[in-house]
Amino acid sequence: MTYVIAQPCVDVLDKSCIDECPVDCIYEGARMLYIHPDECVDCGACEPVCPVEAIYYGDDLPQEWNDFAEASAEFFDGLGLPGGASALGKVDNDPPFVAALKKTAS
Repeated sequence: MTYVIAQPCVDVLDKSCIDECPVDCIYEGARMLYIHPDECVDCGACEPVCPVEAIYYGDDLPQEWNDFAEASAEFFDGLGLPGGASALGKVDNDPPFVAALKKTAS
């Protein structure tokens, strides 16, 4: 199990976690950020810097946000192992679950 970014990140995209990640495994979608489960080394550096407390170790993810673990896996289904978020850049797409969420920030 790896870290998962959940509901509080939607439409916020603060990116403090990206700056803190030592392995460049946090990718930017259209409305939120996603942690690549195969690239993450479970160091936890991203969790304490998130200003909206959206990052959870998978086993600690609140039950009401379980869909975000599935959405994260779906986000990476078509990407495979890009080898780092900075090389790939923003992916102007989100899984249907995230794309359908009501806008939470302007």
